[in-house]
Amino acid sequence: MENLTDEELMELVKGDDLDVMRYLFRRYHIKIYNFCFQMTRDKDISKDITQDVFYKVLKHRETYRQSKFSSWIYAIARNLCKDYYKILNKTKQLDDRDLKYRCEIDENKSEPLGNIKQLNFALNQLKHSDRELIVMGKYQGLKYQEIAEITNSTLVAVKTKMHRAMQKLKDSYFLNTERHEL
Repeated sequence: MENLTDEELMELVKGDDLDVMRYLFRRYHIKIYNFCFQMTRDKDISKDITQDVFYKVLKHRETYRQSKFSSWIYAIARNLCKDYYKILNKTKQLDDRDLKYRCEIDENKSEPLGNIKQLNFALNQLKHSDRELIVMGKYQGLKYQEIAEITNSTLVAVKTKMHRAMQKLKDSYFLNTERHEL
């Protein structure tokens, strides 16, 4: 089973071989959690959304249409994150105190803590749609074509939006960096 592609595993799940779902869970639960965390900045909410994603995969397995599984599952996660924001009725903005407690930092990296805080702060200053593109492309490593499928957009539109979002992130980061240096 480990050698089967995601799409082959999902076809088995679709055929009611629900035990196979554990392989897809192992492959994707951390990626989906990280995506949700980057979007919500809340560990508990991210765990809940991740659980809901896999519940929806099982519940709606008949709707899977042999497309790329990763695009399908990320689309589900994206929609659930959007629902979270609709319920919350506002996007979460983090201040520096929140970042100190919520920012996931790899202690083995040589990146200074201040730079990570500033980058996360700048990321959270972006519109939800811009942040979502950057998280999918740069944090999750999804290809532009996959992002286009997830967002129901064209490849050219995703490339353009990603370029603009990255420029906004750079501008926000450097503006924030200059403020801290003063």
